[in-house]
Amino acid sequence: MKYSRIAGTGSQLPDKVVTNHDLEKTIETSDQWIRERTGIRERRVAVDGETTGTLAREACRKALEAADVDPAEIDLFVMGTTTPDLVFPSTACLLQKQLGLPDCGAMDVNAACSGFMYALSVADKYVRCGDAKKVLVCGAETLSRIVNWNKRETAILFGDGAGAVVLEACDDPGILSTHIHANGNYVDLLTTNAGISVGWDAVEENDGKPEIIMRGNEVFKVAVRTLGRIVEETLSANQLEKSDLTWLIPHQANLRIISAMAKMLDMNMDHVVVTVDRHGNTSAASVPLALDEAIRDGRIQRGDLLLLEAFGGGFTWGSALIRY
Repeated sequence: MKYSRIAGTGSQLPDKVVTNHDLEKTIETSDQWIRERTGIRERRVAVDGETTGTLAREACRKALEAADVDPAEIDLFVMGTTTPDLVFPSTACLLQKQLGLPDCGAMDVNAACSGFMYALSVADKYVRCGDAKKVLVCGAETLSRIVNWNKRETAILFGDGAGAVVLEACDDPGILSTHIHANGNYVDLLTTNAGISVGWDAVEENDGKPEIIMRGNEVFKVAVRTLGRIVEETLSANQLEKSDLTWLIPHQANLRIISAMAKMLDMNMDHVVVTVDRHGNTSAASVPLALDEAIRDGRIQRGDLLLLEAFGGGFTWGSALIRY
């Protein structure tokens, strides 16, 4: 049986930084209030000319370079995003030739903040069943484009970025298992207010643009409870204990959720990769961004056991257990 392993990672952030002090000038909030409730100090925001696609392109190029893989060798390209450049073609298709990929399958996966976990799961299954030997997986977002910057409950949370990994087939387990779930009963707790069937003409606020609608306290409660269940499911599926884990690489939504997960795993925060303070919530990009940072700065070493997990609108949630 073939397994997939991570051969290389990459990431890309916009240059523009929006700090909590910047937000103090435009909405009723404070740096202290934001940090105490979310752990966020600043976030990156795309400017004119930067899109989900341009950020993803650079992250993918870095991942291919780190993996020492020729783009022509890629058998499949899967991209997790909820903010594609266009309704169609998919952002993956828009990037395919820019990256020099062959006429392989290319698709976007929309699972909100769990998008990268879903994309990684799809990619892993293609490798395991023998249909692909090398797969490019990306999570990228420009959520700043659908944030109402006049509403404190969402303006303080979100940022833009992209992260990518190259998976390759190997004989020894790399990705031990992936797990994905969804429950549409919670759709109203985290959603947007416009789309193709619910037209833009119905939007009155935010300059007529769609925006993120979020009931934060309810989302927090469901997220902690749901992520706790998937952690147990992941460890049980692999007959492992919490103490076997080397690193937790969580979705970077809120430091309180991350801390709750670490406590649940009896894990010291020194073994939790945290980027939310500098990136904010970058949705599908947050897990691969954190993963790439910790690999490149040397914290994560070959042989380490990694637990990746994410939770997002839908509600969707997913995890992966990886021997790096």
